[in-house]
Amino acid sequence: MRFAALPGFRDAYPDAFARRRRIFGVWRSVAERYGFEEYDGPPLEPLDLYTAKSGEEIVDQLYAFTDKGGRQVALRPEMTPTLARMVGARAQQLKKPIRWFTIPQLFRYERQQRGRQREHFQLNVDIIGESSPAADAEVIAVAIEIVRALGFGPEHVRARVSDRRVLAEALTTGMGVLEHELPGVLAAFDRYEKSREAAEAALDTVFAGDTKRAHAVRQFGAALGDSAGLMAQPAAEPLKTCLGHLEALGLREYVDVDFRVVRGLAYYTGIVFELFDAKQSLRAICGGGRYDTLIQSLGGPELPCVGFGMGDVVLGELLTDRDGPPAADPSVDVFVVLVREEERVAALALVRALRDRGLRVEYALKRQAVGKQLELANARGGAWAVIVGPDEYAVGQAVVRSLKSGTETKVGLDALRDTYAFK
Repeated sequence: MRFAALPGFRDAYPDAFARRRRIFGVWRSVAERYGFEEYDGPPLEPLDLYTAKSGEEIVDQLYAFTDKGGRQVALRPEMTPTLARMVGARAQQLKKPIRWFTIPQLFRYERQQRGRQREHFQLNVDIIGESSPAADAEVIAVAIEIVRALGFGPEHVRARVSDRRVLAEALTTGMGVLEHELPGVLAAFDRYEKSREAAEAALDTVFAGDTKRAHAVRQFGAALGDSAGLMAQPAAEPLKTCLGHLEALGLREYVDVDFRVVRGLAYYTGIVFELFDAKQSLRAICGGGRYDTLIQSLGGPELPCVGFGMGDVVLGELLTDRDGPPAADPSVDVFVVLVREEERVAALALVRALRDRGLRVEYALKRQAVGKQLELANARGGAWAVIVGPDEYAVGQAVVRSLKSGTETKVGLDALRDTYAFK
């Protein structure tokens, strides 16, 4: 009987894992350079942690079940509720602002498409306890620095930035939208780029037969790409400050102000942003924003928060489009080749010494012809072969061969074990 991975779940063979490791390495490097600390939480949480944040309708999107203790639980679909729970538990002891990042594996039972699986890894970067727009700029800067570190310039990736407070001010003061109607209106605006028809149907539902207001808001929503008038509003001052910080950080060239970016989740309270490839041929590379009320809504203290999530799936697609399919990294630096079994003990002592020096070293585990061993060394991506032959061993030497150029040098075994530089 043959088995396959479940739909939406990925096998990470060494070539795919090499790309994942590269992405993770950039994520950690940039987050740490920006002064963020790494944390993690459990992959299994109480189901009501997610329903409290997103409502009962989210259950259909989760891997949720009753555990053996009779508890309703779910595999984590996102990290923000866990972050809110953890910060809430130690809010008094934690020095503010809190600057944390994590790389969890997340699970959602949803329809698969390009750039979306039922499991993925995601970088989460958050600043908690700081309301200044400088914090918003800082997390946006981290997201941009990551794509820069992966070799993407402003001609390849755009950060589209908006502020829900600006839209709220325009809608309530200029168009008569009521406070309780705002979440539905903003959720509808979030649909405009995907389906204008769906967005306008949602607006009709919000205004329940008030065709005059529905028409006015539909026209406003369809014209959101024009930001000049909106940026003149008093509510746009935090966004202007954020943009000024990004300018000072040298990253403004990546940024477009675009009020079509709304982020449909109701818990966002201020500046929101998304990164897209310039052609917008893929889903968003990342998305996030300010969520000042979430921790309090989940039972914690009132703390301002801003952060984003960036998944590995879309980044992987973007790298494949540019670089081609992933390739496995070399697994060894040095391959020790044994000519005769009589020198195996000496060869293993050399293997141990080289590994103690921090080199990645492999050797043939059974008797093989020299040609076969060199073939395996090349397959592993090794740069060097150390050939232990009887004639050289008899005088305390081995042959060092460059697997790239084919050049050979005889080197003393003592020097190989202790000091020889493979370069």
